[in-house]
Amino acid sequence: MKQAATTTNVTVYSTPWCAFCKTEKQYLEHLGVTFINRDIETEPAAKAELDGKLGGSFTGVPVTDICGTLVTGFDRKKIDDLLRANGLVAA
Repeated sequence: MKQAATTTNVTVYSTPWCAFCKTEKQYLEHLGVTFINRDIETEPAAKAELDGKLGGSFTGVPVTDICGTLVTGFDRKKIDDLLRANGLVAA
């Protein structure tokens, strides 16, 4: 079984009121995935960073950056596939 990476390659852009954001963060914690949470409402730099990554096409949160690939919304299958492909969870 492959060990989870020790560096943080996952960033979740979220807001405090977003139920899908909360669910996704709990899911990542359950998997043992280390991630950085960036609150786009209280951190102007986080919002600017996200806008830059999305090229101005913001449609909502959560947005998850997994090793440079963005996932919009809590798309569990896409998140799982990216985590496995990048060696962040056991295959």
